[in-house]
Formats: sequence, structure tokens, C-alpha cells
Amino acid sequence: MKHLSTTLVRRALLSIALAAGATAHAGKANDTLTYASDSEVDNVSPYHNNMREGVILAAMAWDTLIYRDTQTGEFKPQLATAWKWDSPTALNVMLRQGVTFQNGDKFTADDVAYTFNEVTGPDARIATRQNTDWIKNVEKIGEYQVRINLKTPFPAALEYLSGPTPIYPGAYFKKVGLEGYSKAPIGTGPYKITAVTPGQGVTMVKNPAYFKDSPVGQPKIGNVKFVVIRDPEARMAQLMTGAVDWIWRVPADQAESLKAAPNLTVLSGETMRVGFITINNNGTAPESTPFKDVRVRQAVNMAINRKGLSGSLVRGGSQPVYATCFRTQYGCETGKVVKYPYDPAKAKALLAEAGFPNGFDTDIWAYRERDYAEAMIGDLRKIGIRARLHFVQYPALRNEVRSGRAPLTFQAWGSFSINDASAFAGNFFKGGPDDTAKDPQTIALLQTADATVDKTERKARYAQALQRISEQAMWAPLFSYSTNYAFTSDLKFDAQPDELPRFFAVSWK
Repeated sequence: MKHLSTTLVRRALLSIALAAGATAHAGKANDTLTYASDSEVDNVSPYHNNMREGVILAAMAWDTLIYRDTQTGEFKPQLATAWKWDSPTALNVMLRQGVTFQNGDKFTADDVAYTFNEVTGPDARIATRQNTDWIKNVEKIGEYQVRINLKTPFPAALEYLSGPTPIYPGAYFKKVGLEGYSKAPIGTGPYKITAVTPGQGVTMVKNPAYFKDSPVGQPKIGNVKFVVIRDPEARMAQLMTGAVDWIWRVPADQAESLKAAPNLTVLSGETMRVGFITINNNGTAPESTPFKDVRVRQAVNMAINRKGLSGSLVRGGSQPVYATCFRTQYGCETGKVVKYPYDPAKAKALLAEAGFPNGFDTDIWAYRERDYAEAMIGDLRKIGIRARLHFVQYPALRNEVRSGRAPLTFQAWGSFSINDASAFAGNFFKGGPDDTAKDPQTIALLQTADATVDKTERKARYAQALQRISEQAMWAPLFSYSTNYAFTSDLKFDAQPDELPRFFAVSWK
């Protein structure tokens, strides 16, 4: 009945779209691009959330020191004009003059030093510490010059400085504090955030004073609105009727239906986001006890039909994944990674060997793609692992993981679009708050890999770490995501594999 009702709803929505096919979207008429997503950030300050929606907002309202060209991979000047390594642990950076923040404050070295020293301080309440924990401190050595001192050599430094490391206005942040900043954030980016409404979304307006030499170019659309619509059917309906102009994470079958609508465009393709199951083998909760046995963790890996998930459910270019990284990331060396086959019989045998011939009850937490999580639960039940689903918002799931109470979770990770394995394996297996294994050998290997300047040795250490993670079945990596985007045909939009919609580069046709 559920499938039938869903089908009927989709047909009804498609009829609305076909009937409205010749109607212009209000967004173009009002020069307002409205995009919708199923999740929102609990704090729009870029360092105080780790949601993909936060990454998008950061690219709209803030700038970084360096810009990485999406076509060539070349690093280009953004808020920095030049940079030079004084030593393996000291990066000298010259800053751009004539840039102002959206409140009129002048951008100087004080802002860069304040930002990095603030977010790396011992009392910083940030959610993205892994993105800056390689920084020891930042010194101001001139009004437009800083030296970034590293704790140890970190070859991926430029990659991080071109990604999840935006610059705050120091004087303004100190004046309003984190709470005030979360309500009225200021950056130097192409768009200014004018309103933050919890549970509803964020409104932005084009920054008329955006500096002309920015490599991202000048923004083309006057107003941008981000709205939170949690129900997928409601998002699709609002797209069809013109209430919103752009949606993503559209299920594959719905994406196929939307292609029939003459006023819509559908794009899809594989991204560097990976879906996975975390396995708590280091927790103290009774529910985590079975997972302390490597045979149980291996059984979980063999129970999940990766090819079935990627080929029949995710679709659109999705591929099975067996390592805790994405294949294009530097250091994602998977030659010795265990590629667990889909083998329910062997999985049941492993459970029996571990002392669970009749399986056991447990819990699994998820915050997105409920249908994906339910498919995994079905696979686990076939081998006797009876998992109860707790479907919650991400902050609640994160709290369960970090407290050690969640035995299993279904999550996804896009590495903040950083094309380096340190942003994936390093984030989850280097002893941080999201490390559910806390394995000393893996931690040591990743610490060495992240800090090794020699490229051959660096790749070798990543290979060893990834091999150990897989052999010990610390996780169950599952599949790469294939994001389906649907938007009004009035919009000129290009999707990128790094899963970062660059709305500052979008224009009306």
C-alpha cells in the first residue's frame, strides 16, 4: 500500500508539473533563486557545523585564502595573493589589499590571525576541528602578511586552505560573540546573509562590493534563499509548482519521473560522498558488546549487499566502496583493502563462531535516506542481527556516537570536498571524537601519513592504515553517492563531483 500511495502522489505531482509547464518560475521574475534541502545546520558559522548545507552557505558568504580551480585543480589567489613555504612547518602568506567585509570592515592580517588562532584555541567550541588541527598558530608579520605555523609538516595544507577554512571578521566576531555571529554572520563572500530563521532557512543578497579580482567571479543572481523542506514529496511538489527552483538528493525513481516535466532539468552523477555504517567496537554500552569481536564486524560487512544498494537503490553512477576514502582522494590506496563479498551464509557462520548462533538485537541510528537505512536493516536481519532504527536529526546522532552509546550508525561523508585522504580516514580514525575504534596502530599510521612530506612514504602509510581498518572491519564502507539534482529549466546550473553546488556561479537563462 505504501508503494501504491507513493506512486499515486508522484503521478499527481507530475500532472501539476505538466500543466504548469509553460508557466515561468517566480524566481526568475523576482531575480530570486530558492533552493531546498532536507537538512539544516544548527549554526551557520562555518566552523561550528559539519553539514553539507553549511559547506554550501560557507561558499556563498565567506572567502578562503586560496581557491582551487574545479577544472584544473590549480591553486589560485583568493584572499591571499601569494604564498611561500619558509620551512616544512611555516607558510608565509601575502594578503589581498582593498577587500572589505560585508559590514564595511577592512580585511587585514588581523582577521586571518584572529580566525585561525580562535578556531584552534583550546576553548574553541567548533565542529570541524579536524580541518584546522594541523595549525599551531598564525602570526601577523605585516598589515597584509601572516605566517601560518604548523604543528608538524602537513602536505595537504594548501588543499585545506582552499576549502573548509573561511576567514572571519575579527573585530566583529569579538564584538558579537558566537551566538550573535550565528544570527548575523559576516564574511567577504559574493553573497551576504541577511536572515537566519531556525527551522525555515537562510536568505542572502548579492554583495555589491565583492572584490572584482576574485577567482570565483561576480555573483549573477540578485537574491538566494535556502529553505528547509524535510519531506521529499513536499520538496518535489514545491519544485513542480515553482515555489522552489532547485532541489537535490532526489531519489532515483523520482528523478526519472521528473525528466518528463518540460519546465524542469534533471542532472545526476557520482560524487565523492560515501555512505557507510560505523561499528562501535570501543564503546561501553551493552549494545556494543557483540561488536568488540572482529568476526561480528566482518559479518556486518558480508551481510550488506553493496552492489544491490548502489545499483538498484542509489543508482545514477553509484559504485560499491570498500575503503574509508574516495578513490580520487590523494592517499586513497586500496590495493590491499579487504573487499568483503556479499555472503549472508558466511556472515551467519561468523556470528555463530563468535557465540551468536541465533543472532542478537541491537540499534542503528540514521539521519538521512531512511529507505537506504531500512534496506541495510533488512540485510542485517537476514543473518540474525535484528537492528532497531532510530531516525533522528544529525546533532542527535552525533551525540550518540560521541557518547559511545550508538552501536551502529548509517552516515555519509563528503570530506568537505577536500581531495585528500586525511579529510576522510584522518577524520574518523585518528583518535578524534568520531573515532569509534580508537585503534593505536591505525592512529599512528594516519598521523605519520598526514605529516609525511615524501609522497611515496605518505601513500604507503595510508595504504597500511586503510588495510588495517578493513581487515579489522572497523567500519562497513558501502557506496558512493550519486546525487540527483532537479531544477527549473530557467536556471543555468552545472553539477560538480565534489558535491558543492556553487550558487554564486549560477545564472538565469
